[in-house]
Amino acid sequence: MAWSESVDTVLSNKEGLAAFRTFLKSEFSEENVEFWLACEDFKKTKSSTKIALKAQKIYSDFIQADAPKEINIDFHTKNDISQNISEPTLRCFDAAQSSIYCLMAKDSFPRFLRSEVYKELVKKHQDRNQKRWLPFL
Repeated sequence: MAWSESVDTVLSNKEGLAAFRTFLKSEFSEENVEFWLACEDFKKTKSSTKIALKAQKIYSDFIQADAPKEINIDFHTKNDISQNISEPTLRCFDAAQSSIYCLMAKDSFPRFLRSEVYKELVKKHQDRNQKRWLPFL
């Protein structure tokens, strides 16, 4: 399946993303994909007012100490964000997002490919593709 090629393929596919989220939830690390998605949405923001509001929401949800969905990033990245959050730019979370992406790609994604969640997803698609051809047999 194309999903096994890269984490990007899974993140860009609705069904693959749902399965990956389910898997991350089972590992108690769904905050990683939620943060990554929040950053993707944030980078599409046009209004400066919305940029400030969304940045503050991302910061309070994922970055600040004891955030409800606190992500695991290094001190320097967290500190840089904390110092610049009062005047956020569309790139203010890039280093953290990159760090979390690497964590998902190198750690979570390989385990996802070996998981029952992934095997069920593949089986579901194989069954669906098989049914498509059955009327012609």
